[in-house]
Amino acid sequence: METISASRVQSAVRDEIRRIFSLQQNNRQRIAETTARERKEKLDRLAEAVLKYRIKIQEALYKDFRKHPSEVDLFEIYKVTSDIKHTKSHLTKWMKPKRVSTPLSQLGASSSILYEPKGVVLIISPWNYPVNLTFGPLVSAIAAGNCVMLKPSEHTPHASAIMKKIVKELFDEAEVALVEGDVEVSSELLKLPFNHIFFTGAPEIGKVVMKAAAENLASVTLELGGKSPTIVDETSNLKTAAQRVAISKWLNNGQTCIAPDYVFVHQSVAEEFLAKLKESANEYYSEDASRSESYNRIVNSRHFKRIEGYFQDALSKGAQVAYGGKTDSSQDYFGPTIMTNIPEDSELWEKEIFGPILPFIVYADLQEVIDKINAKEKPLSMYIYSNNKSNIDRIIRNTRAGATVVNHGGLHFFNNNLPFGGTNNSGIGKGNGFFGFEAFSNARAILKQWLPISGLDSLIPPYNAKKQKLIDLTIKWF
Repeated sequence: METISASRVQSAVRDEIRRIFSLQQNNRQRIAETTARERKEKLDRLAEAVLKYRIKIQEALYKDFRKHPSEVDLFEIYKVTSDIKHTKSHLTKWMKPKRVSTPLSQLGASSSILYEPKGVVLIISPWNYPVNLTFGPLVSAIAAGNCVMLKPSEHTPHASAIMKKIVKELFDEAEVALVEGDVEVSSELLKLPFNHIFFTGAPEIGKVVMKAAAENLASVTLELGGKSPTIVDETSNLKTAAQRVAISKWLNNGQTCIAPDYVFVHQSVAEEFLAKLKESANEYYSEDASRSESYNRIVNSRHFKRIEGYFQDALSKGAQVAYGGKTDSSQDYFGPTIMTNIPEDSELWEKEIFGPILPFIVYADLQEVIDKINAKEKPLSMYIYSNNKSNIDRIIRNTRAGATVVNHGGLHFFNNNLPFGGTNNSGIGKGNGFFGFEAFSNARAILKQWLPISGLDSLIPPYNAKKQKLIDLTIKWF
């Protein structure tokens, strides 16, 4: 009986997903024809709703993993409203055909690029910043003129519920719909022929999404993660560097895709920097972060056990705790932690931590750092703390990363003029501002021949010596 019941539930979910998808398929041309003004009005309504439900969103995220209301304001609410303001101010320009030059060989023609909607798109968002990473891509998808299905993470159910309420109030399901559920729901969604899939999450799940998209030749944007390195050289301002490394690492209890995953510190300043890093952690979260209202919890017991497993594995192989290491499984609490002497065969060194443990590595030669970074997959972000231009340029020139920030941590995510995304294992495609609009658009090439005769018309068959001379001139000069 249980098997039959489960089968019926799964069948009902599948039917509901396909019903909504069909509605959006039938509605996509109407939405594609909306004007810049109409799309801006939708974004205005979304901004108003986010502010209207601001307290409810704060409460939901506190229930999910004790995220402080101020942190919700800064990293969930503000990011969405900022995205909307930026998009609205540029959308009319983005939607207009963009004139581009035409080769002289095509004299009498004009060329342009028109950004047109892709159609029906799917956004699968994670749990670590659920509102930000659901509504942020939604802003871009709406701006580009698409119908949208949203699938937030089941790990933050309170956040998902309030987002579903907002979406239901603002949009007809034939335009935007939010579907709740677990991995089975995601699997059903991925079977459908979406025109684009925007996924934020772990690289191993990104591979699953990309394989599913390939079945329908759907384009993808994959915002993944990886081991983002931090480098602190002997010329850096140690106090400032320590403060910024600390907040970018332990914000959201380390559950941030662009958080520093490990830090290299020059041997001449290692002891002093470690002391300042400890001071910064105490300043932000007190000496007992479990009592701090500003310190989040791990999202659930499964992820707590995963991080604790990394911690115990490192200890068993000879790593040492330089700071913190305190845990409480009853509340999924894992305090800010710094570890040293971590063997390279440990899980902390091999896997993305996505938690509050910071491996601390002392180096003598900058080339050693560059070699170790290049031995790993390309990171989503890289952070360089230095006042030596030669060092900064050398690191950037000899490494690859989705983004690089000098003398700060994670700040690039808030600049809507910069693309956000990884490279290879850390992501495919970009989001943020125009780059998000572009991700949900097809860049359609438009060429218009205005004169009755084109320069290339004189080069078509039948070929002869005279035409060959013209072809030779074309190759040489045009």
